[in-house]
Amino acid sequence: MSEHNTSYIFVVGGTGAQGIPVIRGLVKDRKYKVRALTRDVNSQRAKDLVALGNVELMEGTFASEADLRQGFRGCDGAFVNIDGFNCGEKTEIYWAIRSYELALEEGIKFFVYGNLDYVYKKSGYDPKFRTGHYDGKGRVGEWILAQNKANRDRMGAAVFTTGPYIEMSISMATIFTPTVEEGVVTWRVPVGQGAVVHVALDDCEHYARWLFDNTKRSNGLDLEVAIDHIPYAELAAAFERVSGHPARYIDTDLDTYWKTGNVAGAANTGGGYNSDPNDPAFMTFQQNFTGFFNMWKYSGGNKGVIQRDYQLLDEIHPTRIRSAEEFFRREDAKGKSLGLGSLWDRVQKKNLKPILKIGEDRRRGRL
Repeated sequence: MSEHNTSYIFVVGGTGAQGIPVIRGLVKDRKYKVRALTRDVNSQRAKDLVALGNVELMEGTFASEADLRQGFRGCDGAFVNIDGFNCGEKTEIYWAIRSYELALEEGIKFFVYGNLDYVYKKSGYDPKFRTGHYDGKGRVGEWILAQNKANRDRMGAAVFTTGPYIEMSISMATIFTPTVEEGVVTWRVPVGQGAVVHVALDDCEHYARWLFDNTKRSNGLDLEVAIDHIPYAELAAAFERVSGHPARYIDTDLDTYWKTGNVAGAANTGGGYNSDPNDPAFMTFQQNFTGFFNMWKYSGGNKGVIQRDYQLLDEIHPTRIRSAEEFFRREDAKGKSLGLGSLWDRVQKKNLKPILKIGEDRRRGRL
């Protein structure tokens, strides 16, 4: 944090898609040292974190008071992003609240919570927007900011609200994974004429670092980030311009999507793969993501259910990615430089790679 020469940050969720750039941003100039919690210190993602430098690993789980206490102890900052796809909405709410309380006990000075929009509330509690993994985080985010009014001098706190990563649109095993149909890159998703507040993972590196560098300003802030409100017809057109290959968006009704879409096989599984089907709070994957797609269907033009303050984001991150086309151009160049091929090469079925840890882990049931 800006008041310290070197701060020691405990990170929960460090091997996840968001956690990796967050840690990268913290340690890139050695101003911060990170202790990263992981279920497997021998995983490739964990080893890659250590290779960044100034990172130590701690094997354990967020679903353990002993592990959380050990992780917080001796640190002065924390970044907590609990994996709701692992534990489910109900469990996430409990452990996220406990993580804040335990951080207070252990003397953490600044706490950042990885959040998502409380869409159920933002929609006026309209049931068609009910999205378990969003609402679970959103409730906790509001609770943390409420606690911060009394605790801000003892432990400052900020909420970091993201959205679907735009990398999901060119990766395997996501709800936005494209197909190549007769030479045309195709996204068949049920978002109508709405728009998705896609977030670029590389930008998360900057935003999270800004929160810790500017604790006086960020204390009590809900930093809601995005590239832009991106309609999927616009995303497809941007891909076509950058890649030189035809691309399209085909609006798909929800019934068809859950019968034939790329995640149709998961429709009746748990929204959180460790959640209990016998629990009355259980949501299926289909129930959860029906609300998710409705959220974007009714968020076009930054005038609907989910909105962002892009003027604030321009101030905080002047070089942020501002469009799907800009992202695709950067990603095309990055892929070629890393030997992964062009955008066109990378969306071929045989070349698609996972970006989400859940895709890499194949939904293994471990807390």
